[in-house]
Amino acid sequence: MKKPRSLSFSYAIGMFGTSIPINMLKTYAAVFYVDRLGLTTVQFSLILFIYTFIDALDNPIYGFLSDRTNSKWGRRRPWLVVSTPLLALCLIAFYNPPIQSVGTTLFVYCMIFYILTGTIDSVINANYSALFPELFPTDESRAKTNAMRQAFQLVAMIISIALTSMVTSAIGYSKTSMIYGLLGGIIIMYMALSCKDAGIRSDEERPQLWDSLKSLFINKKFWIAGFTNAFYSAAVSLVLAAVPFFAKYTLGISDSQQTLLFGTVLLVAIGCVAIWAAMVKKYSLIKVWRAALFVLALAFIPMYFANSLTMAIICGAFVGLGISGVIVTMDLIGAKIIDEDKMKYNVRREGIISNALGFMNRLNGLFTSFAFYLVFVLFGFESGTNPGTQPDNAARFLLTVFPLAMMIISFIFSFFINFNKSKANEEAVKAS
Repeated sequence: MKKPRSLSFSYAIGMFGTSIPINMLKTYAAVFYVDRLGLTTVQFSLILFIYTFIDALDNPIYGFLSDRTNSKWGRRRPWLVVSTPLLALCLIAFYNPPIQSVGTTLFVYCMIFYILTGTIDSVINANYSALFPELFPTDESRAKTNAMRQAFQLVAMIISIALTSMVTSAIGYSKTSMIYGLLGGIIIMYMALSCKDAGIRSDEERPQLWDSLKSLFINKKFWIAGFTNAFYSAAVSLVLAAVPFFAKYTLGISDSQQTLLFGTVLLVAIGCVAIWAAMVKKYSLIKVWRAALFVLALAFIPMYFANSLTMAIICGAFVGLGISGVIVTMDLIGAKIIDEDKMKYNVRREGIISNALGFMNRLNGLFTSFAFYLVFVLFGFESGTNPGTQPDNAARFLLTVFPLAMMIISFIFSFFINFNKSKANEEAVKAS
């Protein structure tokens, strides 16, 4: 049996592996296909729209199958081991489209491999997230491990987001995707082989699909937390996708300067993880969560007026502060919901609940899809070959205006949820 500290590390570093491939996909898909290959913003918007609904259908099924899996490897490990090489292969395929693909061919290829890569990532993250509340049953162990894994996630974001523009400039998207796919896959596999759940006991009731869906449907806290995080995820996803456009069309800066902007946001976020984690220990989790959402919303206001790299970096630091707080608290909120469900129904279904919450986060695809459609309608930005007459304002809209609206809604939603301070944790400690 692993020591708690060793287990925390083995689990937490898995977030580094899962973040590398999906961050490259989500952040650079638009700039690679729209700005470089000529896919239109309307076509890319449609891909995001279709993918969101596919994700809606398959996510609960992934969680349900994972919760009912009974093997000598536990419930989660088989899914992680099988899915990991598929994720790497699909990422590589996405950034290696057939030569001279244009028009409908390019659109279909992009859609197929965007959906495949995103779907396999959903399988991996559903099982990875489901391990969290089971391996770490107390608030103290969760807060410590979650702070560590979020730090790993932010380091991964520096590599797969901040440095990628420089890496791709040097070796191209094709080789970069190969390196990131291999790196992410090795780390995920290490985590999967190091962390094993307890499996299903012979006397334990297995979760039933209809009962699980019904319990989620009537769970008010699940819906509120889900929508809060969905709007937050939409804001952050759009920011990551919009920075390359903002750097090129609004600030007019080079790839290396763009890396500096991305790096500032993420380094500040890493530096603030410990601060937010300490606040969670000292204050109410809910209050700290709301404070983080508010800080992030506020950060987009001065960012709108940024017209130089220096100003953008200063504003970006506040964005990093807000993101850091939300990622430190968001998964702890989800774990509380899982605890309460287990207490109420006496059934372990971490997989389906984690996956359902993951699906709610992925609703951000609807909002980011709408945002890309709006930049075409409002500013005439069609693609890199036809950016319209206001590409600077289109990029500013993507980076600040739409994300601000998403964060205001997210902040409002957060006021409709609360938890009993000690009951869930006491039960979790007893169960462990």
